[in-house]
Amino acid sequence: MTAEFFKQVLADTLEATKETLGVKAMEYVRNEDAMHNFNIGSRITGQTREQVLYGFALKHHISIADMREDVAKGIVPSVDKINEKYGDAINYLILEKASMLERATYRRNRGEDLPL
Repeated sequence: MTAEFFKQVLADTLEATKETLGVKAMEYVRNEDAMHNFNIGSRITGQTREQVLYGFALKHHISIADMREDVAKGIVPSVDKINEKYGDAINYLILEKASMLERATYRRNRGEDLPL
């Protein structure tokens, strides 16, 4: 792989991530809560918000694992499918990171844990 090819993949991925999390994700904001769906999922299931996030992300991780298996069999996925599945996985990791950072900041500032 050339350095130029890698730089282009990185640039495209970062741009797609900014577009999805900066614009599309705002469709899911409710009452100024960027984690609305995951907070509601947490209340419904009794799991932490991060566990709910992982549950949502799991289908994308499974799709990526399936693609790995396909490649081992000589079946290469389309560029669109690769971009979609890896993009989704990256987005969920960023959402979970933000959730964890909010938790850590809350604890540092208040000396207590963020409620589920």
